[in-house]
Amino acid sequence: MLTTLRTPAQPGDPPSPAAPPGPLCPALLDLPGPPYPVAPRPLRGPLELYLTEVGSQDDRSLLRAQELLDAQERARARAFRRPRDRDAYVIAHATLRALLSPLLGVPADELPLTREPCAGCGGPHGRPVLRTSGVHFSLSHSGDLVLVALAGAPVGVDVEGVATVEAVRSAQCALHAAEVAELARLPAHERQAAFTRTWVRKEAYLKGLGTGLVRDPALDHVGTGPRPVSPSPDWQLRDVLVPAGYAAAVALRRE
Repeated sequence: MLTTLRTPAQPGDPPSPAAPPGPLCPALLDLPGPPYPVAPRPLRGPLELYLTEVGSQDDRSLLRAQELLDAQERARARAFRRPRDRDAYVIAHATLRALLSPLLGVPADELPLTREPCAGCGGPHGRPVLRTSGVHFSLSHSGDLVLVALAGAPVGVDVEGVATVEAVRSAQCALHAAEVAELARLPAHERQAAFTRTWVRKEAYLKGLGTGLVRDPALDHVGTGPRPVSPSPDWQLRDVLVPAGYAAAVALRRE
């Protein structure tokens, strides 16, 4: 079974769908082990968020995760030079498949996944999508965390470890002018966390749009404060509650 991380539910609490009414969305995961269920189920709400931890996987879990991937995903996994990066990729994509499987009623290793054309060059290496309609998803992983969103509308998620001082300094050109000013007004010791939550908001929104960083992230103001600023009236943008040392956000298009 893939070892999972729940936050912020208490031990013994049943899983419930995450929804975006407040400033923080919880991310829950109740991921079964093999054989994975294939009875179709509906989405539990407008948005479901799931979080899993890579570092807690044993060799058996990693082997089972690899068995869920298709040939193309396995080839991508083998291309990683660092075992930690390879394991993160494997767990992330196996988790995604295990979560999509019961929504479509299709075995996890037979899901009709494909890739959109790249928003920059048009090549066949854009974001993964389902060839069937009705379910949208987004996947992000950083360090030991994997974050997955499932929704009935376009959605984007991003999780990142807290940025270094150098990263904050070098990435100022990627921020909106208002965000640069906001960061400048903060005490130095608060800027890394503020920058990181700003960056994950931008990435989540751009993933939801389907452009990724092909669209200049400086164009959109998402705010550096504790509550995100929605860059468009057509989108809801929320921070996601994740363990210390990370920041995460989700963007969901309004229906």
